[in-house]
Amino acid sequence: MTMPTVVPMISYEDAVAALDWLASTFGFHEQTRMENDDGSIGHAEMTIGDGLIMLAEPTPDYESPRHHRDTCAQSAKWQSVPWVIDGFYVQVEDVDAHFDRAKAMGARILSEPEEAHGARSYRVEDLEGHRWMFATPTSEVDR
Repeated sequence: MTMPTVVPMISYEDAVAALDWLASTFGFHEQTRMENDDGSIGHAEMTIGDGLIMLAEPTPDYESPRHHRDTCAQSAKWQSVPWVIDGFYVQVEDVDAHFDRAKAMGARILSEPEEAHGARSYRVEDLEGHRWMFATPTSEVDR
């Protein structure tokens, strides 16, 4: 795989759980896993289609968006909307099937699939509160 021009790097409190969850719920495929001596993840890579993400557990002091929302009123306020805030946009082959899978796996759904701006998309949070938009382009211009 050729390295994409832009590669998101995501922090997780429990990257081991995130690797499993992202695979089972969103359909990512684990490519690389580098564990620290304590079993935490120092670096991992996952792919979906021709996209790539990197993830790790940065420090024991890191707090995920969901955890931060639970302990900080200001964070809870700005995360009360269903929009993708500091998140990820991922194109998938069948957004409705992807939505059904994520919902069945217990992902926090922020919006149902809808058509807008040349794509059918939905918004969702992962297990630690990172926000994602999954979409299937509906016009040839956006494919």
